[in-house]
Amino acid sequence: MPLSNIIRNWNDRIAIRAHSAAVVQQFGAIPYSVVQGQAVFLIITSRRSGRWIFPKGAPIEGKTSWEVAAWETFEEAGVEGESETQPIGSYRTIKTSPIRRTVVEVAMYPLRMTRQLDEWPEKGNRHRHWVILADAKRLLSDPTLVQMASKLAQRVKAQS
Repeated sequence: MPLSNIIRNWNDRIAIRAHSAAVVQQFGAIPYSVVQGQAVFLIITSRRSGRWIFPKGAPIEGKTSWEVAAWETFEEAGVEGESETQPIGSYRTIKTSPIRRTVVEVAMYPLRMTRQLDEWPEKGNRHRHWVILADAKRLLSDPTLVQMASKLAQRVKAQS
């Protein structure tokens, strides 16, 4: 990892601790499919930095948290699926704007893919990529996302 990323991550962790009172809630999905008894994960690029992430977004009035996770997966990745109703975990991240930094707590829901579309709302803004766990570990920038993907992969393997 380049030194600039290490410094940014360190500063973000300090900001998370310092601003924990002002936390914004979001919901995300860990889209996956099962191939030969093994979980494969759909990752997408973020719009601003191009880092590999899982889909996530802000609450939507009238939708449950897992419905929001499914909606964000459709909108950002062009995938529909069956979302679990209990999160597999959560993580904190920093959302930066020109005038402030906001701590965001993201609850993550496993979403088993049932259909992948060729066209979707944010197709022009993001890339999507199916990966096995080893590649997810290498490409995902947040170690907590890697831990959740690993936990889900173990669960899928145990059910096969």
